[in-house]
Amino acid sequence: MNTSKTNKILLIGIGNYGRSDDALGWKFIDTFVSHDDIFDFEYRYQLQIEDADLISQYDQVIFVDASREQYPNGFSFHACKPSPVSSFTTHELKPEMVLWLTWDLFGKKPEAHTMAISGKQWKLQHGLSSKALQNFNKAVTYFIAYINKLEPVPDS
Repeated sequence: MNTSKTNKILLIGIGNYGRSDDALGWKFIDTFVSHDDIFDFEYRYQLQIEDADLISQYDQVIFVDASREQYPNGFSFHACKPSPVSSFTTHELKPEMVLWLTWDLFGKKPEAHTMAISGKQWKLQHGLSSKALQNFNKAVTYFIAYINKLEPVPDS
């Protein structure tokens, strides 16, 4: 187990560029890679048990994913709390379950948020739908205001 700790915030983009609006999480990460003084970045097709170890190395984590839910503002940025959410398989885990595993296995409870961006189409193709792109732009605008409020990360 890696015991190093970083002051940066971990942004985890969940998605797939080959499935239209499912790319929202990865595209979001791409937008903020220039902010590597504040964030570390990870791209995932889906969350897995092993991500609990990664997350245990951070004080804060933000999960970014496309959502089938149609939020009134086009996105939702909300606190994510640990929960032993059970599912049919451990091949794909919800952020709440990964946070619970982080606490259960490593005794760590990072502050966590989820940025869920409403998507519309999920077929095999590249490029976002026009509605998903509108929602993406709203989420990015909101998140820029959010990161402008963050304290600068001291040099390690």
